[in-house]
Amino acid sequence: MKHLFIINPAAGRKDRSQEISEEIRAAFAGTPDPSETYEIYITKGPMDAADRIRTEAASSEPLRVYACGGDGTLNECVNGAALLPNAAVTHFPCGTGNDFIKIFGDERKRFFDLNELIHGEVRPFDLIETCGRYSINICSIGLDARIAADVHKYSNIPVIGGATGYVVSLVVNIFKGLSQPLRFSGCGYEYEGKATLICACNGQFYGGGFHPFPQARPDNGYLDFLFIKGIHLWEFPSLIGKYAAGRWEELPRDKVIHLRGNHLQIESPSDIVVNIDGEAIFRKSVNFDLVPKGVNFIVPKGIAFAP
Repeated sequence: MKHLFIINPAAGRKDRSQEISEEIRAAFAGTPDPSETYEIYITKGPMDAADRIRTEAASSEPLRVYACGGDGTLNECVNGAALLPNAAVTHFPCGTGNDFIKIFGDERKRFFDLNELIHGEVRPFDLIETCGRYSINICSIGLDARIAADVHKYSNIPVIGGATGYVVSLVVNIFKGLSQPLRFSGCGYEYEGKATLICACNGQFYGGGFHPFPQARPDNGYLDFLFIKGIHLWEFPSLIGKYAAGRWEELPRDKVIHLRGNHLQIESPSDIVVNIDGEAIFRKSVNFDLVPKGVNFIVPKGIAFAP
């Protein structure tokens, strides 16, 4: 078996490549089994990790992949390992959000122990396929995706910077309009009109703390969709607050719809910003499709999802 450690030097607040590499070497020091090998690979650009994983998995040797970075690094590793029977992936969190593993509640701290992952167990997890990319967590379109896509425009400005960039992006995108026209169909439902947000949940947390659908799980064989119709500015604070806190059932039924199934198709006359585990792409036609048991995921032994 080969263990492949994918390190993203850009993850988190500083480059921890050297520190993580030393921790990996210490974990494998004196390994008695010569069939257990490891490699440390430091990424050089976007989707570099996915390409490396597919190259390594081309042999029939079992491959364990460790995404050493944030949710974006995990997404790249998932895209590399998706649908490969001899590959399994996990998250050694080194980013700022680390949203996906929050689904394990307080036990998510076990993912920070490298030995727990090296000796962990493999479970099949569902994926979302959208526009040719895979997601293990949450995909969305609408206001939240637009805000996330524009953050970098403001976060790098010295007088703004950091978390203030999110606030600036929020204000700018509110003035651009809370909703956009689109039509979608799926799960026995059809709609055409204004929409503020649509999310497809395989996991529970995204965007650094948004918790839209607390019942979502990546191993139940279906996706949970939340659709927020066009809203007015005065409705926004209360609605988005409850959405972020996982209290969608308290929202007006004429504004928020829950759908459960395996497919949603969305069309728009103009480009839609699509959030895929924190990464942004732009399309006029967007699909959200379930991929049952699409990736083998390594978890600490005996760990359970949070209730």
